[in-house]
Amino acid sequence: MSALLFRSTNGQSPAVNLREALLRGQAPDRGLYLPEKFPPLAPAEIAAFARLPYHEIAFRVLSKYTGSIIPSDALAAMCHSAYNFPVPLEIVNVRVFLMRLDQGPTASFKDFAAQMMARMFGRFLQEDGRQVTILTATSGDTGAAVAHAFHKIPGVRVIVLFPAAEVSESQRKLMTTLKDNVRTVAIDGKFDDCQAMVKQAFADPALKDIPLSSANSINIGRLLPQSVYYFYAASRVAQAGEPVFFSIPSGNFGDMMGAVVAREMGLPVKKIIASVNDNDAFPRFLASGTYRKIAPSRNSLSNAMNVGHPSNLARLVAVYGGQMDETGRLHRQPDLAAMRRDIFSTSISDARTVAGVREFWNNFQLLLEPHGSVAWQGFQDWTAVEPLGTSPAVLVETANPAKFPEEVEKVVGWAPDVPTNMLASLRLPEDYDRLDADYGKFREYLVQQHA
Repeated sequence: MSALLFRSTNGQSPAVNLREALLRGQAPDRGLYLPEKFPPLAPAEIAAFARLPYHEIAFRVLSKYTGSIIPSDALAAMCHSAYNFPVPLEIVNVRVFLMRLDQGPTASFKDFAAQMMARMFGRFLQEDGRQVTILTATSGDTGAAVAHAFHKIPGVRVIVLFPAAEVSESQRKLMTTLKDNVRTVAIDGKFDDCQAMVKQAFADPALKDIPLSSANSINIGRLLPQSVYYFYAASRVAQAGEPVFFSIPSGNFGDMMGAVVAREMGLPVKKIIASVNDNDAFPRFLASGTYRKIAPSRNSLSNAMNVGHPSNLARLVAVYGGQMDETGRLHRQPDLAAMRRDIFSTSISDARTVAGVREFWNNFQLLLEPHGSVAWQGFQDWTAVEPLGTSPAVLVETANPAKFPEEVEKVVGWAPDVPTNMLASLRLPEDYDRLDADYGKFREYLVQQHA
């Protein structure tokens, strides 16, 4: 089977296979890689998922992209070792379910992509005899997931940038307590500053001798594994061919793009509800057709979503026939009517986020953290516009409530249990660097790290 090719959303770089797209991270023209076409899964193939464990579904979905690049037996082994944790689907009421993506090594949905990416990176680098430095900006959970997944992977050096004042203690310690090939850098600024410096480094000719890649959701290797849990959820809550609603808390829009990828591959999706916090650039764009990024990004309780300009909007716009560059400038409008038909987006305030945690616990005895609460409140906004009907709905909970103990305890009166892996990190000493939000200083730092 021949491998699919991936093209840049900016349209100025040659098409590459998955290996090159993964190792490069960002295209040379600063665009993001997207498949030339989405490989279809036949309805019968999707129906068969109801009888398969998660790792087997992952293999069947991802093999559509890897082709001959990764042999089938090797890909199957990767999936089996990467996905050795549960993916709970809890019943909220008759047709509404809560999918908890918080059972992985760092208690975040980012583990689903990072664990698979690390295995692919390790294989490709070993085959090529290459080394690479992975630059990652994080608003909360990506850094920890990437640091743990790539920790001690031969041929990989990891540098993680995070906004010093906008991550929780547990989020920070899950990455700053690792050593060896992992370095973390606290930036005195916002997540958007971290993300901008990472993007600038990729395009900086002065760094051409340092092989750089990314594990942020700008890397296509993040999106493809994140499409799998939408197939999995549908296989557990819906009849064959029955469409599903997905309510997804959205920051950089990588998680939401996983649902779009699944839909484009053939998964019946009734509606994607992409709820944001106070960083409301996307719902405003969806309503008006005019895009204005939020600068600086606004600080909200759902801190992993504090993104003023979501990188993955470039991919979403491309799926709908438009073109948006890395700065947020629209060169060609997408089909807004189709986008509005498929996607609903709303902005959830901190007050409503807190109320959602309280309401969900009081009504269903199920515990949410701020990001999951945004998904719940967005779902409430959607059903106020259009009744759910008979189609099942899945709310996506992206992080373990124990990552936000103070916020949760204020609302429900008790602190959630801390997962064992998080508890170990909280007890270890931290070691990280600190820089201003200044690209020149960051460039010097990168050069020193590779001296």
